[in-house]
Amino acid sequence: MNVKICGIQSFEAASWAREAGADMIGFVFAESSRKIPSEFARQLAEAVGSDVKKVGVFVNESEETIRSIVEEVGLDYVQLHGDETAEFARRMPVPVIKAFSAKDDLSFEEMFAFPADYILVDSPPAAFRGGSGRTFDWSILENPGVDKSRLILAGGLHPDNIEEAVQSVGPFAVDISSGVETDGRKDETKIFQFVERAKGAHQS
Repeated sequence: MNVKICGIQSFEAASWAREAGADMIGFVFAESSRKIPSEFARQLAEAVGSDVKKVGVFVNESEETIRSIVEEVGLDYVQLHGDETAEFARRMPVPVIKAFSAKDDLSFEEMFAFPADYILVDSPPAAFRGGSGRTFDWSILENPGVDKSRLILAGGLHPDNIEEAVQSVGPFAVDISSGVETDGRKDETKIFQFVERAKGAHQS
């Protein structure tokens, strides 16, 4: 089970994610309480090293800006969370994760036809694009249009429900941000619990 810890904002959180065994960390470059400057993201990426993949989260950003940040930070993936077109995604310089809301007016066939390496399905957004931190009905993913080998599950996950999520959905990866936070900051204990339980549930 692949695990992505998103919304990394500190050297401590980046280090905890790496030590816990996370496969990816996410830096937010869109309007959000977790947005960080690209220069700081570069420092965090260098501190983590090459074992953990780095993902940049963008919402309706220009191609030029994305390319610049990919190069500056050394991103392995671009995560598109806005209204980006298929043509836009095809022009990205690194592999693409495309995020959709579980309540989007699209069929799963349409979502998974998008030219992205992975499709992230999140709960409907709240104040900012990128989910509300609440779960949605996972049973809707039991659909022939869902390619589980490309599915990243997000939305309302936390250490106490991740085992159920992994066992019932069986996605390629899980993505978490607020579920491993306490008072808006990444929590070392929750990060370690989440990664351990996600990978343990997959093995069992």
